[in-house]
Amino acid sequence: MQFKKTAISALLFVCPFILSAQSTYIPRGSKEYSILDRLQIKLGKDTVLNFLQNQPFSRHEMVKVMEGLDSTGQNIKLTDVDRYNINDALMNSSEWVTGSKEGFSPKKPFLKIFYKNKANFFEVDNKDFYLSVNPVLQLRAGKENDNSDLLFVNTRGVVIRGLIAKRIGFQSYITDNQERPPLYVRNRIDSMQAVPGEGFYKPFKTTGYDYFDARGYITFNAAKFIDFQFGYDKNFIGDGYRSLVMSDNSNSYLFLRVNTHVWRLNYNILYMELTNQFEKGAEDFLLPRKYAVIHHLNVNAPKWLTLGVMDAIVFGRADHFDFSYLNPIIFLRAAEQQAGSPDNALIAFDVKANVAHSLQLYSMILIDELKLSELKAGNGWWGNKFGIQFGGKYIDAFGIKNLDLQAEFNWVRPFTYSHTDSVANYTHYNQALAHPIGANFRELIGIARYQPAPKWRFEGKLIAYLQGTDTAGMNFGNNIFLPYTTRAGEYGFHIGSAVPAKCVNFSLWADYEWKENFFIEASLTVRRYTGQPTNTIPSIGIRWNIARREYDY
Repeated sequence: MQFKKTAISALLFVCPFILSAQSTYIPRGSKEYSILDRLQIKLGKDTVLNFLQNQPFSRHEMVKVMEGLDSTGQNIKLTDVDRYNINDALMNSSEWVTGSKEGFSPKKPFLKIFYKNKANFFEVDNKDFYLSVNPVLQLRAGKENDNSDLLFVNTRGVVIRGLIAKRIGFQSYITDNQERPPLYVRNRIDSMQAVPGEGFYKPFKTTGYDYFDARGYITFNAAKFIDFQFGYDKNFIGDGYRSLVMSDNSNSYLFLRVNTHVWRLNYNILYMELTNQFEKGAEDFLLPRKYAVIHHLNVNAPKWLTLGVMDAIVFGRADHFDFSYLNPIIFLRAAEQQAGSPDNALIAFDVKANVAHSLQLYSMILIDELKLSELKAGNGWWGNKFGIQFGGKYIDAFGIKNLDLQAEFNWVRPFTYSHTDSVANYTHYNQALAHPIGANFRELIGIARYQPAPKWRFEGKLIAYLQGTDTAGMNFGNNIFLPYTTRAGEYGFHIGSAVPAKCVNFSLWADYEWKENFFIEASLTVRRYTGQPTNTIPSIGIRWNIARREYDY
């Protein structure tokens, strides 16, 4: 593909100018993000962690912050569990630790070869070369009321990461997966022709799914403050549980990420090759491609306050990259207008404030299209397409150590993310790039996390939303895959328009970390959706070096 050739050429051009150390990244869903979130709020003014909304996050940056905690002079209050989690995070990124590594090694490595570091099955840690190899395993079984099928997740694989002379980093992750999810997820898969968060799949035992998940990337520096990441994986932008701009809801994709962090500024650029909307046929065929670019600029001014602005373009020239969008300067709308405004352009603003070393408030506003005169009229004009997010995090809530609370509200107008055709909509591989349920909804999320002891983690999550769904074959703006030119009219579009559907999804999780990165877990999910029977799903399982698989919509 043209994008691959362009990106590789760019990499070959800048490679000779590599100057400084480059790190691999902490995968989304890893346990490290819990302590990173807490440290960000407790420190309040850290100009590295305050840019945590650009994920995945650098292992090197994490280690630098954690090793420098005693020299900050802020005398932050760390609980015993915090200190355990910090030491644990350092052990899992030991290639960047400059201080003591005491306690990282077991008394007797297995066969004197394996587990020289408690966190890694196999590890090579030399001056100019680092390599870790770890098995990946997730086995979970559950039962759904009114369903005789056994629900299961069966994942096996391997993850490899390394460094060459601490200048070039690389990571590879591959798993073979079979799963039979709850009925509501199966209905979603049949509708989208895609397994949530994944790509190509095959049927497995009639009601299950079989798929590979293969990701990988390389990283390096082209200058002291500029990091490059090139590969096939996912990204996330935002401080909330959801993102209105870029989430990890969809399949992985080919991308080039350029991140510049200097002074109190952080500038993140994503160039992406995505897959068009498609329908599976009886025979395999080459899926058409489209492309997207996101620019995200953040500034700490003052240090406790982080302000951000971003723009995104999905350009719908199938299998053709538009080189005008290689421009690294923010606000691509000008380039898009020069091309005749054929593309799907969005802008967004985000803000985050750390307060009293225990509270964080955050917000994101997404604008797809906005006409103030129509907004003031209040007639529900279809073309006012925007979304709003408000949220807050409260750590050590009510004086209870290691109890963290989060509340979030998301609100997205009808037709947001959609476009005039099925190419330039804000999607990838038949899945939303941002919020998993599309548009025309309001959503409330409440999360409680509690870690009473180092090896025990508990989480309760409540997700409730109202969404307007299409009726009588007419487009009321919830399905972002439908061109907005097929809309049912010009006015009268409000959240919940057409047929309102309500959903409440409640889950409880309990995890015990028996060995390093090996979790034994149990869960209970209760979901109620308008017009459908209540789903009650208990499950038990184990997972090893992998994030939890959830169906939270």
